[in-house]
Amino acid sequence: MDKANELHIMLVAGETSGDALGADLMVALREISGRSLRISGVGGPRMEREGLASIFPMSDIAVMGPREIVPRLPLILHRIWQTVRHAVEHKPDILVVIDSPEFTHMVAKRVARRAPSIPIVDYVLPSVWAWRQGRARAMAKYIRRVLALLPFEPAFLKQAGVDCVYVGHPAIHRMPDEGSGARFRAARGIAPDEPVLLVLPGSRVNEVKHLIGIFGEVVSKLTEEMPSLKVIVPTVPHVRRLVEESVRRWSVPAEIIENDEDRRAAFDAGTAALAASGTVALELGLARVPMVIAYRAEALVGWFALSVLKVPSVVLINLILDRPSVREYLQSRCTPEYLLGGLRPLMSDTLERRRALADLEEVRVRMGVDGEPPSRRAARAVLDLLERPASPA
Repeated sequence: MDKANELHIMLVAGETSGDALGADLMVALREISGRSLRISGVGGPRMEREGLASIFPMSDIAVMGPREIVPRLPLILHRIWQTVRHAVEHKPDILVVIDSPEFTHMVAKRVARRAPSIPIVDYVLPSVWAWRQGRARAMAKYIRRVLALLPFEPAFLKQAGVDCVYVGHPAIHRMPDEGSGARFRAARGIAPDEPVLLVLPGSRVNEVKHLIGIFGEVVSKLTEEMPSLKVIVPTVPHVRRLVEESVRRWSVPAEIIENDEDRRAAFDAGTAALAASGTVALELGLARVPMVIAYRAEALVGWFALSVLKVPSVVLINLILDRPSVREYLQSRCTPEYLLGGLRPLMSDTLERRRALADLEEVRVRMGVDGEPPSRRAARAVLDLLERPASPA
């Protein structure tokens, strides 16, 4: 190995989603870099399978919420400083921090102070455009470039003086395979013209508790109007039992699915979706599924969340299009009557359904789903920064 031509890239991920992004980035960097690479840093099982010798187990820092963080705070602070020391001592050519801003940005700030010659890239912008817009200006002091998952983020960061490159969302990798929807229907005896409703009550316990009863009422009323309606409920392992217990109380049958392959195929088979607010709206949109989005929490929590929101919608599809395409029913408007009113015109060949499908095609174009994979765009943006002279301090 030619040490003189070797490029040292340090990656720091703090949770499962970042580990997946980091692993794909490692593969892409090796594919397009013309130099030998040395990759160090912090990652989980997927990055380790790609050859990363993690400085410490990523599980030490992959915690969520105050109840998990507080008792482990001394260990987390130790891991922050351990990561910073690695960067300062080994002086990588570039440092890429991936998602998990509570950990990775603590590392980035300290590395920027102690080793300002190391360019720092942030892969996955924290949702500063939604909640804390002043944080974007603060990032300009220690982040050289942001790799954005959403196409509207570069324009937002430009106002804050932060260099930002749109690389694409990992949901692009999770789009259904061609023909999977037809196979999904055939395996269940669902005719091509029969309506299929996807019901996604959330991936967190509180989301499911607040929404699944309301969603059940919507399903019941819609089935009265559409007796041939088939209901599919994609879920995730840690809330499956709660979902199953709730769905058993519904007045109509529904199939619960869990594995990723079935989930993607169900999206391809779906006529429309009723879903909790979250990234799932983007996945549904990329799969061309017209949808209605719901959000409900305890009154005080919901009021606070919506009162500090700095954008006109909680639905990423609407933010990407910069117009209210997907109907969203939040808090007091999250009722069976409102949700049914939003869903009904999406279940058959109406003008509203055709408009929704046209909007989702536009989303796919804006996100570049037919272009270079996000991981390769990200790798290109990292390597490109290394070829640019540093900006004067």
